[in-house]
Parts: sequence; structure tokens; C-alpha cells
Amino acid sequence: MSGGTLYFDWAATALPDETIIREAADTAISYYANPSSQHKAGKLAREKLEEARSCCAKALQVPSNTLFFTSGGTESDQIVLLSFLQRPKTGNILISNIEHPAVREQAHMLAYCGWKIREIPVDDSGILTPQTVVSAIDSDTAAIFIMAVNNETGAIQPLHEIIQAVRTNAQSGRHIWIHADCVQAAGKIPVSLTEWDIDSAAFSAHKLGGPRGIGMLYMRRRLEPFLKGGGQELGMRSGTENIFGAWGLSRCLQKYLFTTETNSTAMQRYYEQHKYCAEFIETLRNIPGCTIIPAQRGSTDIPEDRFSPWIVQASFKGVPGEVMVRALSEQGIYISTGSACSSKKKQRPVLDAMRIPQDIAQNAVRFSFGPATTHSDMQTLAQAVRAVASLFYSGKR
Repeated sequence: MSGGTLYFDWAATALPDETIIREAADTAISYYANPSSQHKAGKLAREKLEEARSCCAKALQVPSNTLFFTSGGTESDQIVLLSFLQRPKTGNILISNIEHPAVREQAHMLAYCGWKIREIPVDDSGILTPQTVVSAIDSDTAAIFIMAVNNETGAIQPLHEIIQAVRTNAQSGRHIWIHADCVQAAGKIPVSLTEWDIDSAAFSAHKLGGPRGIGMLYMRRRLEPFLKGGGQELGMRSGTENIFGAWGLSRCLQKYLFTTETNSTAMQRYYEQHKYCAEFIETLRNIPGCTIIPAQRGSTDIPEDRFSPWIVQASFKGVPGEVMVRALSEQGIYISTGSACSSKKKQRPVLDAMRIPQDIAQNAVRFSFGPATTHSDMQTLAQAVRAVASLFYSGKR
């Protein structure tokens, strides 16, 4: 880390991959024209845009015509959600009750247009079960939105099992659209859209060290977009295309995305991180007054592989979350209290959904890691957290 700082807020945004950012900037300078222009420069820019799309398709192992560049994960989620406003009759949409605000807030806006939004409850560990999802489906269910990896607790949802259960139990052979927010999954856990049998999924470049303001929507078959414009991205997302962002995203997916089969080095790092994370959690547990959220994480009942090894949430008795963040920040150690998108509201809907007691929730902080985080960094973080907590327990602060 630069300047003597230690960065543990990767779930909010990753440290920039300088090589990728510079390459994307050089590409944008060289291919400066509007990709929709009909002159030679425009056609060259179009070729570069499509090259980026093909690179993304290869990384995700899906056809190029199923991928659409967007402004980020939020827009990718919302394009799918808003498409249901085009339908001639309303129904209900199911979302997990730990969704990111990009889905949760937009879904509730659809309620003003006649749609019923039903929240599927997670268990105390923040994980959905296939049985819970299936039991929430009725004859009016049109779509289900499930976050692949929760951005606060790191809970990995069993998407493949849930989708299999939905497909098997859907009434009268109806096809229920299933969308996954994969923003915290890509590059962090094995991702396979075809194996999951998912209908659509959202991705974001800046969580992978790429540019901000660029994301991608995977859509296995087209939905009619609610918002219209110039018709770019086959009409799914109008607006002048972002060559800089698209090229950066393509390189990020190429470098960081992995499945269990395609990238043995990334899988090895994934398993290694699980080991480091388990050690980090055990060290925190030994700090007086510490509660890991969920408390069952790493137990024999809920094995550690049900959680992303890149995100850990914990609470420290008597130490408000914002105080822990400030105290560590003064030492050049950066963590967060939770989702950056909700931090100003000081609300913890994810922890509320998990039925975490208020005194624990208000003291909760999130530690999130990335490719540049070393084992030594995590050990230093644990020692710093212990030191801050001990000041409060001893009454010296």
C-alpha cells in the first residue's frame, strides 16, 4: 500500500489496477471517435468496443450478444427491474431481504406502479435456502432477484441449488426470470453463469480494480427495456458508448474472473485466502467483546466456504462502528461500517434482516480484502483492532 496506509475497504471499491487503467486510457485516446459514427474513425472505435465485448464474453463463457455495457452494477440491476414495467399486467417480484440498495430501493419503487414486492427472508447466517425461495413463489411471481455474495457479510448464496429448485417447482412449467447481482462475486469466488442457469446478472469494473462508471449486464434472452434513447447496446442501454470503461472492464474480467476450471492460479489464491481469513476471524474472536457476524461463521454447522474469504464483519462491545473506523483511519488503516451506498443513512437493513440485536449492529464494522492484501497486512489489522478495542475495555478512551 502507498504512503504507509493499509486498505481494507475493497468491497466499497478496489485499488486501481494501474496497468489496466493506463491501457484503457491509451485505448480511449487512440480510438477517440463515437462508435456509432459511420466514418472510418467511428468504425475503428466500434471494432475496439466489440473486441472488448468479445473479451468479456470469453471470460464469462457466454455469447457476445448476451452482454451489454452499462454505467455500473446499479444500472445493470435496474435495467432488468424496470423492464417489468413494460409488461401489460403486473404481478409480484421476489427479492432477498439482504439485497443491495440498487435492487432493494428500485424494487420498492415498482410497488408504486402496481407491482407487489415480496422479500424472501434469509436465515440468521444471512443465507437463503432453496426451500424458502420456492415456498415464496406463487402463480403471479414474475422474477426473483438474489445477490450472489452479500456486500456486508460475505454470505455466498447457493444460487445453483436455488435456481434448480425454482426450475423444478415452477408452476405449470412457467419460466420465472432469475437475476443475480454478481458485483461482489466476480473475481472473488468461482462464477459460472451457464452452470448456474441464470437469466441475467450484473457486474461492475471498479470492484475489480477497473474504471468507475462502467459495468456489464448479462442477459440470456432479451427483456424489453423501459428506458429508450439512441438505441446503443442493441437498444438495451442507450447513450454514447464508453470505450475507456469497456476496455478496462474487459481486461479486469480477463485478469481476475475465474471458475473452478478456467484459472488454477486464481483458485489457489482463493483457497489460500480462505485459510488467511479463517485465521483472521479466529484472532478477532479472541478479542474480548468481539462478535463475528454472523456468529455461526466458520462453525461446523456453517462452514467457512459458505462465505467469501474477502469480506468479514464483526462487532466490538462498547465500541461504536464509526469510532472504530475513525480510530483506525488515524493510523492509516482504512475499513468501513458496511455498504458505502448506505453509510450516510446510518441504517443496517442487512443486519436487521438477519435479526442481529441493535447493540451489536450499531458497533458492526466491515473488513474487506483484495488481491493486494497480504497475510501480514491482515495480521497487522487484527493487532490494530485489538489495540483500539482494549482502550475502550480499559476505560482509557
